[in-house]
Amino acid sequence: MNVTHSRDRARFALATLFAINLLNFFDRNMLGALVEPIRKEWALTDSQIGWLATAFTLLYAVVGIPLGRLSDRWQRPKILGLGVAVWSLLTAASGTASSYGALFAARLGVGIGEASCAPASSSLIGDLFPAKHRARAFSVFMLGLPLGTFLGTFVSGRLAAAYGWRVPFYVAGAPGLLLAILAWRIYEPPRGWSESSPGAGRLHQGSAYWCVLKIPTMRWLIISGALMNFNMYAIGTFLPAFLSRYHALDLKEANAITAIVFGLVGVPGLLLGGWVADYAGRHQLNGRLLVTSISSLIAAPCIYLALGRPSGQIATFSLLMGTGCMLAFVYYAAVYAAIQDVVPPTLRSTAMAIYFLAMYLLGGSFGPVLTGRLSDHFARLAMSTAGATHITESFRAAGLHSAMYVIPLGNLILSAVLLAAARAVSKDMNELQLWIAQPQRHPQAANS
Repeated sequence: MNVTHSRDRARFALATLFAINLLNFFDRNMLGALVEPIRKEWALTDSQIGWLATAFTLLYAVVGIPLGRLSDRWQRPKILGLGVAVWSLLTAASGTASSYGALFAARLGVGIGEASCAPASSSLIGDLFPAKHRARAFSVFMLGLPLGTFLGTFVSGRLAAAYGWRVPFYVAGAPGLLLAILAWRIYEPPRGWSESSPGAGRLHQGSAYWCVLKIPTMRWLIISGALMNFNMYAIGTFLPAFLSRYHALDLKEANAITAIVFGLVGVPGLLLGGWVADYAGRHQLNGRLLVTSISSLIAAPCIYLALGRPSGQIATFSLLMGTGCMLAFVYYAAVYAAIQDVVPPTLRSTAMAIYFLAMYLLGGSFGPVLTGRLSDHFARLAMSTAGATHITESFRAAGLHSAMYVIPLGNLILSAVLLAAARAVSKDMNELQLWIAQPQRHPQAANS
């Protein structure tokens, strides 16, 4: 196969994977835009809203493990195509929900379909792009996160304001069927196709899960994933509500600002972050992880200061919050590439599935729930301090404001964990290259 043909296949795959990832995050983040009308229609608490945002992540995390192993053994484009079709149909079905329980069940089903995306996509990118370009390839793929967040929040907020909260679910379900067809047309490369060593596709011995978990860098990155997703899902779920309650914005204004300061800012964060991470990685092996550790550290005071702005100071809040979120997005380009650097090519889907299990089960699922519970707790505390007997919207605003401070604290802890990963990654990268260079002694891998 000539070089031009190979590049064309890689570019088509990356463009399709980007579009799938955009739809993935559109469907996830639209719920945050619809929190207030859903809450008011069914008289829900913030804890219930938190559980609603968590619903799909629970199954997403667990189902991702078998789907990750399947992606290391079967054709990844077919897995993607089926997954996209399933989650798109169930997203549309969410608009027909007649109760909180029905919507909860539909979101669980969306999580099953979306669990196919990250392990298969990440493995494909690892095989289609050489190591020196991987952070930039992942930054393009992960552009689906900020753009999907921006569109999911902005478009859903406007549609909900004009036509009700059910219509955005119908609109979001339609594009998935087209993307499912395109996914089936992605080229399935051999495992280790882009590696320089001819032994890159050699099979592992023993338990696939232990082969991943015994890598010190992976253990640190798994912890970092849980912390990162805790923050991102807490912000995505409650930032529109925070702007509505604390800064007294209407539904369209709150979602428009959220779409920019939490969504659109991710574009420069990912593109510049991917470029800087690749540049740093060429000069020292742990450069990528050092870059994202520093960016997470700087993000913490930015978000802290944003939350401290008095009610009504929208411009200052937006500048500080947008800067913090932009720095946070550097994480994805650097860490996703780092995982490919330390894990054998034949185990990359499994590694991503394990990583996402922690990222969503321990991070994404707890972020909205814990933030919601803290919000309810502080709202009751504000009510008690005021000597009132009923929780009003002003008490809910105060409660959510206090609860949101858990986010900058999470950024500080995340920075420390990423620094620990940076200290371990050089040794693990060298050990992987030595393992790849060794002749394969056994003809087959264990089936575990």
